[in-house]
Amino acid sequence: MFAAGTDVLPQFLARWDKETAEHKFAGIAANDAHQNNIFNGSTFDPYAVAFRFVSTHILARDLTEPEIRSSLAAGHVYVAHDWLCDPAGFSFFAENNLGLYDMGDEIPLLPNTRLQAHLPIPAKIKLVHGNAIVAEATDSKFSFTVKEPGVYRLEAWLTIDGEDRPWIFANPIFVGKPIALTIPTAELSPNVEIRRDIEYTSGDAGDAGKHKIDLYLPKGKTNFPVMVFYHGGSWRSGDRSQYTLLGNRFAQAGIGVAIPSYRLMPKAPHPAQIEDAAAAFAWVHKNIASSGGDVSRIYIAGHSAGGHLVALMALDGRYLKKYGIDADTAIKGVAALSGVYDVSHVAGFGEQGKEASPMQFLHPHAPPFLVTYCEWDYQSLPMQARDFAAALKAKFVPVKLVYVPGESHISEIVDVIKDGDVTAASMIDFVK
Repeated sequence: MFAAGTDVLPQFLARWDKETAEHKFAGIAANDAHQNNIFNGSTFDPYAVAFRFVSTHILARDLTEPEIRSSLAAGHVYVAHDWLCDPAGFSFFAENNLGLYDMGDEIPLLPNTRLQAHLPIPAKIKLVHGNAIVAEATDSKFSFTVKEPGVYRLEAWLTIDGEDRPWIFANPIFVGKPIALTIPTAELSPNVEIRRDIEYTSGDAGDAGKHKIDLYLPKGKTNFPVMVFYHGGSWRSGDRSQYTLLGNRFAQAGIGVAIPSYRLMPKAPHPAQIEDAAAAFAWVHKNIASSGGDVSRIYIAGHSAGGHLVALMALDGRYLKKYGIDADTAIKGVAALSGVYDVSHVAGFGEQGKEASPMQFLHPHAPPFLVTYCEWDYQSLPMQARDFAAALKAKFVPVKLVYVPGESHISEIVDVIKDGDVTAASMIDFVK
């Protein structure tokens, strides 16, 4: 008898669609249980059964009351008629170059914005936009390229005894207006000295531009800590020239910053990137004292692919050993921002993926780590950050795991120049 009455469902869903078109309105399960089917003293609909009929599944980072309340308020939940099938493993999310956004979130519209769903079994999937079905499929996976902003929600139905029954109702994803990705502008501080295009190693003439490093130094100061920062870009893009404001930001705070470029895939396959990263560190270790830096306080930091590089360089001592440097003692600390710590299945590493993964080289003598991940990070990176931090802790390596709310994978690094930024504050506290 449960889930048999679906005649009023369209009315409730239409009201929900109307509400969400005007403002965010989280949908949760409700149960109209009365325990009123009794025959000869036997209750056919006891509350214990009735309340198994429909459930609210909450997506929270931790099973704590504040996190659960926050997830409910944000709409990070979905409703399921669990008696039909266990919905464990269901997901509905949006992603583009900025990052991954869950149910209840608002994602800016970019040309490659896609809505995706994964289900534990095949089902009849309906994507609803403004109370109209815009896409349907019968599968356990679903993908839809978004062309216009608006409110998108997903339904999954199962066929039982020849009749369709509602199984899952996902809270909507809000697709915002298109935005342009630009690097913000800001004035450079007069208290920061910038030295550009210093060659840190030699090689093929065609790679000369990638074998240079820029320095950002606090004017009038000596014996300051130093941070060598490695950019991201999936090992395939990026350059030191894009990080002038980052260098200026931390130099203003009294930290010398060295930002190298490095050779990129696919022209230069692994291990070119980590070899260049080590060469740049070796140059800083040898030369930074002449610019006022404290060689005993050299930190390394990196975002995304750069996070992978700094973690690998700190944990696999082979790359710095080439320069007579002991990574365990020469590196004061490692700030890995939304990094990748298992690249065994990442395109570009091939059979070398396992030996290029920082997770393979954990040991108790490693320098301290700061590990961050953000709310709208790329898929798998939050889990990688949490697993990596836990693995470091298991080896008794000092580690601080920082969750950065309200930031995407891209904005996390762009916004370090802003006052009060969580990532920047964590890095400054870590270095000082």
